[in-house]
Amino acid sequence: MKKYIKNIPVLVILFGMGFHSYSQDTTTLLLKDDAVQIALENNYDIKVARNNVDAAENNASIFNSGYLPTVSASAQANYNKNSTTTNFTDGSIQERDIENTSYNSSLGLNYTLFDGLGRKYNYSKLQEQYNLSELQARQVIESTVLQLFEVYYEVARLSENERNLVETLDISRDRLQRAKFGYEYGQSTQLDVLNAEVDYNTDSVNYLNITQQLDNVKRNLNVILGRDVNMSFSVDTTINYMGGLTLDDLLDESFENNVGLLQNESFLKASEFDVGISKSGYVPKVDLNASYRWQRNGASIFFDSQQSVGPNAGVTLSWNIFDGGLTNTRVQNSKIAVENEQILKEQAEQNLERNVNNAWRFYQNALFVLEAQRKNLQTAQRNFDRTQEQNKLGQITSIEFRQAQYNLLQAEFTFNQAKYDAKIAELALLQLAGHLLEAEY
Repeated sequence: MKKYIKNIPVLVILFGMGFHSYSQDTTTLLLKDDAVQIALENNYDIKVARNNVDAAENNASIFNSGYLPTVSASAQANYNKNSTTTNFTDGSIQERDIENTSYNSSLGLNYTLFDGLGRKYNYSKLQEQYNLSELQARQVIESTVLQLFEVYYEVARLSENERNLVETLDISRDRLQRAKFGYEYGQSTQLDVLNAEVDYNTDSVNYLNITQQLDNVKRNLNVILGRDVNMSFSVDTTINYMGGLTLDDLLDESFENNVGLLQNESFLKASEFDVGISKSGYVPKVDLNASYRWQRNGASIFFDSQQSVGPNAGVTLSWNIFDGGLTNTRVQNSKIAVENEQILKEQAEQNLERNVNNAWRFYQNALFVLEAQRKNLQTAQRNFDRTQEQNKLGQITSIEFRQAQYNLLQAEFTFNQAKYDAKIAELALLQLAGHLLEAEY
């Protein structure tokens, strides 16, 4: 039995090696602000959102407005050769070959002088759609940043838990060595040694599991950052909470800055422009056209050649006096769409007020839990320190010592969870208020 006790299991040796490598970790520290900057540059969803903004900007330019005239040019050349036979009444016959060549070219300009203000409202709608695309891009960025920190803080939490397990493994290994020495000198029982070895192996397995979880979460963060998924790094585990937040201020700011509500307002404006576009069908339209034309015809049976050159211009007035009620239908439906958008905006305001209140309550609860877990951790640490001293003096059993060690580890885990949960709750609250991108991470 002593031989078995002296031979430390392979699992323990392997974990001791991993343990050592962890203590020598020199990976790059990924700071919070750097993570945000990398995500803004490389995240795929953000890239697509920015491309959509560029497309909307192109659509909202003067070149897509209908305000500019259209200019066209054309040229044509024709050649034909005809053989004609003429029978006269006196019985004579005349045969003749006629070749004809003609050329023409023109430069034309067309411009709509007035279209019932439909062009004006359509251009305004395109500008509003560009504004909407920027809001949608901002929503993507905010959602990505919040997701980024949910994963970043999960990496931080697991990193701290890993460090806590390293300390637990140190204590368990020391306990195992003390139990083995005590058994060899008759100061402890075989059961004490076996219990210490089981606990050490259990802690080793827990360490393996948490390192695997940490590696997986790091890869998740690298995906959000749009870089090599296996890039190694460490994170900043310090947390700063914002002070001075009040529910009334957050509600006021959310109604002014919340990106979802701003999008509802943009949809409402666009639908109001649709009413103007539809009403333009009631009004006559005036178009201007001008051209400069050159034409030359070759010889014919009547003349040797003919040439014409010069400008021409005209104004066209068109008025669809009655189109079967199509314009009236479009106007009525556009007004209904405006009413629907107004209803959706009011609904969004109500939902936003509810969400801010819920997020505020959740944040306050998270802060309370954080302080409670901080006190629990302090109590667990004091209890463990006292138990550790008693264990060295042989005043308590190994089971009592293990229970104190386990309680401390769980208190550390729970405190770390509460610490990062409170920060995520704060960031979610700031997102609703429209201040996530200016927050202190």
